[in-house]
Amino acid sequence: MRFCVVTHVEHKICDGKFFAYGPYVQEMNLWFSLVEEVMVIAPLGDKEVSPIDLPYEHSNLKLISVPSLHVKNIRQIGKSLVSIFVIIKILFQNFQKVDHIHLRCPGNMGFLGAVVQMLFSKIPKTVKYAGNWDPNSNQPISYHWQKCILKNTFLSKNIKILVYGEWSDFTSNCTSFFTASYFESDKREIRHREWNKCVKFLFIGSLTSGKNPIYAIQLVERLHFNGIKVQLDIYGEGNQRGVISTYINQNMLHNFVKLYGNQNKEVVKDALQNAHFLVLPSKSEGWPKVVAEAMFWGCIPIATAVSCVPQMLENERGILLEVDLKNDVNKLLHVIQDPEKLTHMQQNGVRWSRAYTFEKFTSEIQKILSIS
Repeated sequence: MRFCVVTHVEHKICDGKFFAYGPYVQEMNLWFSLVEEVMVIAPLGDKEVSPIDLPYEHSNLKLISVPSLHVKNIRQIGKSLVSIFVIIKILFQNFQKVDHIHLRCPGNMGFLGAVVQMLFSKIPKTVKYAGNWDPNSNQPISYHWQKCILKNTFLSKNIKILVYGEWSDFTSNCTSFFTASYFESDKREIRHREWNKCVKFLFIGSLTSGKNPIYAIQLVERLHFNGIKVQLDIYGEGNQRGVISTYINQNMLHNFVKLYGNQNKEVVKDALQNAHFLVLPSKSEGWPKVVAEAMFWGCIPIATAVSCVPQMLENERGILLEVDLKNDVNKLLHVIQDPEKLTHMQQNGVRWSRAYTFEKFTSEIQKILSIS
């Protein structure tokens, strides 16, 4: 099978290998293991490979570089018209050569792929919609257009959209899906936590306003002022790093708030195995892998009720944030003082998350590709 991927993820080249954002590459390597030939249509940048990047693993892989697009308003669309036409031409030419089209959405490349795929109704297609599908959420208009095109059974034929969660606007093109981070062989007994000693929190993600890391710091800071011995370790980089450093300095939080930057998967895994809670006060998510990863290691997620997060944390597998500091602090103060409830929540999360392994993920992909 000649398998074509269309993605907005920026790629890098090092020692003859193509690298990109680690969690995305790790998933795509599973898809690639099931096909004979791979074509990736994506931007290729000149940045250095970072600790969170991974290489593709396939002996017959070709990357077709396209211009990077940054289209968020009408002015940018005008400036990017030439690049858009170039990309559409590349997509059209290469879709004629493949047996299966795989779009990564939402994103500018996914949007263009969604438009061009309408001309290829006979070719089997899959779409990994890695964003928030919730029809009631506030999202960019381009995301809404992508969803309208993809779920329309007249415009998009012979296509399967893999969506995080279950939603009321599903058509026959849509199916609820998941993602994975660990293999069956990764399963081991979770490390024991002392709930009545220093409470360890983690923030793992990009340091941007969308991930809201400042709120995670404020939450832990308030617990500290309420007499709880706490520690917050922050993993990630982003344009808010300076703002966060300033906040830590001005409020003298150095003793219990630490910045570690981007770290590789093994470092993060070890942190998850030792922490009590993961804090993720995001404004938007798809399937936040770090939430499932935290539960896998017995680290209880504290997250906002966006996208499918409420479905992930239902039946007491975690704690939902209201993003109201007073209410959220009171909720945590109450829970922290109930070790029995915390152990119950921890065990529920472990059972749920360990059902979603790479083996199960690969099996489900195999079913989808065999149909095509």
